[in-house]
Amino acid sequence: MKTKRLFLGGLLLALVALAVAPTLAQDEEFVFGLVLVGPENDHGWSQAHHEGGLYAEQHVPGSRMIFFPSLNPADNPQTTLMDVVTEMVDQGAQLILTTSDEFQNDTDPVAAAFPEVTFVNISGDHALTGTAPTNVGNLMGMMEWGKLMAGCAAGLATQTGSIGYLGPLINNETRRLASSAFLGAKYCYENYASGDPADLTFTVTWIGFWFNIPGVTLDPTEETNSFFDNGADVVISGIDTTEGIVVAGQRAAEGETVFAVPYDFEGACDEAPEVCIGVPYFHWGPSYATLVQSVMDGTWAQSWDWVGPDWTDINNPDTTNVGFVKGSALTEEQAANLDAFIADLGEYATNPFVPASIALWSGPLTLQDGTELAPAGQLVEPLDVWYLEQLLEGMTGASS
Repeated sequence: MKTKRLFLGGLLLALVALAVAPTLAQDEEFVFGLVLVGPENDHGWSQAHHEGGLYAEQHVPGSRMIFFPSLNPADNPQTTLMDVVTEMVDQGAQLILTTSDEFQNDTDPVAAAFPEVTFVNISGDHALTGTAPTNVGNLMGMMEWGKLMAGCAAGLATQTGSIGYLGPLINNETRRLASSAFLGAKYCYENYASGDPADLTFTVTWIGFWFNIPGVTLDPTEETNSFFDNGADVVISGIDTTEGIVVAGQRAAEGETVFAVPYDFEGACDEAPEVCIGVPYFHWGPSYATLVQSVMDGTWAQSWDWVGPDWTDINNPDTTNVGFVKGSALTEEQAANLDAFIADLGEYATNPFVPASIALWSGPLTLQDGTELAPAGQLVEPLDVWYLEQLLEGMTGASS
């Protein structure tokens, strides 16, 4: 996330996915590799990355993508990142994107073994901390904005005042994203839906990984049903796959009034549009195209990049890094209120006097154990959000 040059038959079959375009002469193309933690058609995290790679391939002349799907302990338990990268380098890859926090620690030693190849780990921070080799960079979308929007949609839609958050594993990233959703829900529940924020219940359940691994993680289908069984009428997903919205669609078909906010992928509402109140999504294409072009040009330099929406149009496919699609289950009034909230976020984000703002990450804010995160009127420093050590006060769920 050591070197094994002999591949078993099962691995060879999986590597068929690496040959996703006709092979051209080496001096006529630039090959970049995409290592996915899940399948390329998961309607979630991995599909968003795969489509980002396709975007780069289409927008950077002379580039060609190869990819390896589902590098995880359940689907490919005997396969290492070194195995996959070695095969990609043998196929001519000069840039390799390792698209998960799960790959962060393994990316560094693998990259050290291939110093002429550029690596970018998605969601990690070793380029920031100075622990990565010089040929490793980091990229992450500033999904905190998207989760604020997701939380707002939930706060507008809930009729019971109870929201469930389906979390993956627990780390800094997942704590700050769940907390962003909580801040958005609390704000919109009070300021648009006229609810008492003290009465809002926001419960986080962590399944233990980014998606279901039978016998290892909690079952996200069961956990989503548990949310609804215990009074929640909105479930926000923080996992890579679509169980949250699928279950909500099933419950709605039985006559229940429930809603869902899926995650990661722009088209995720299509799973059950009748219950979808919106989806925050990553759009990797523009950043991937920039990375590919910079390595091709020889201008790439190691960096840690935390990239946000294009606030002139958060859904512009050629410029934005993070977007939000409003769901058809929102009422006209709810949709208008959500638009107003998003416009406010944009005003705040682009205010030259608060350039580091992440909007509602402003005091007074307190962590679960009572520790003050920021006093009234003070912005939380961006890296204090990045390295959030606990969930926020008012949230129910484990912080570690």
